[in-house]
Amino acid sequence: MQNTPYLTSEALVDFIRTALREDVGDGDHSSLASIPADARNRARLLVKDEGVLAGVELALLIFKEVDPELQVEPLLADGARIKHGDVVLTVEGRAQSILTAERLVLNCMQRMSGIATHTAHLNSLLAGTKARLLDTRKTTPNFRICEKWAVLIGGGVNHRYGLFDMIILKDNHVDYAGGIRQAIEATQAYLARTGRKLPIEIETRTLAEVQQALDTGGIDRIMLDNMPPAQLREAVQLIAGRFSTEASGGITEHTIAEVAATGVDFISVGALTHSTKSLDLSLKAF
Repeated sequence: MQNTPYLTSEALVDFIRTALREDVGDGDHSSLASIPADARNRARLLVKDEGVLAGVELALLIFKEVDPELQVEPLLADGARIKHGDVVLTVEGRAQSILTAERLVLNCMQRMSGIATHTAHLNSLLAGTKARLLDTRKTTPNFRICEKWAVLIGGGVNHRYGLFDMIILKDNHVDYAGGIRQAIEATQAYLARTGRKLPIEIETRTLAEVQQALDTGGIDRIMLDNMPPAQLREAVQLIAGRFSTEASGGITEHTIAEVAATGVDFISVGALTHSTKSLDLSLKAF
């Protein structure tokens, strides 16, 4: 699996605790009011859809955070192909704890499985090319850790996690800086001044901007934004392997294969995380 410095146990526990505070507050009063404190029950997580499963490892952490004494048995792993009627896991223990964990587990797994499914589908359309599928920062605030993780499970590649771990000079940066050369040279000076070592990517909108980026140098990747396939192919030939290339902008399942055939190294698709349908899962007593 790709290097994932964001997927630390500390970050995941922090996410889970924040989510539980949002949902539980000062208590799950529905369960506290209706279920005896010593009642013990069990439940199964059922699949009511088809796709790629994601979030099992996270679910185990959620159950543990809610109640370390819950006994959870995973029957399927992250990345598994699932169909209607499959059982993902069983959980047994205090009924109140199962009910308190239920919604957070489902919210995370449904969303993550939807993203993994969409990612796997788009990835399949890249077969026979060298292009690799990237996600973007178009994520749900405070849920990025799960959405990026789901892209990995679906076979995609994480782009930068945030603004801090890679420099991408996009159109507004270029325009504010005064041009391609000015943006790149200012960035190089900033990195030298601060002692930081961060990869640099420059967004280009025309072949003229691609040439400016090539003439300036000192970068790691050239983004080719909203270019039609014929122009993408010309840009890739112009770059000629001197820097890695990334196609971006409005790419869908209907256009991604043609984009990949132009020879680009990466294709970024914001829709992986911002426009994906969740898979239908449910937690049912048995």
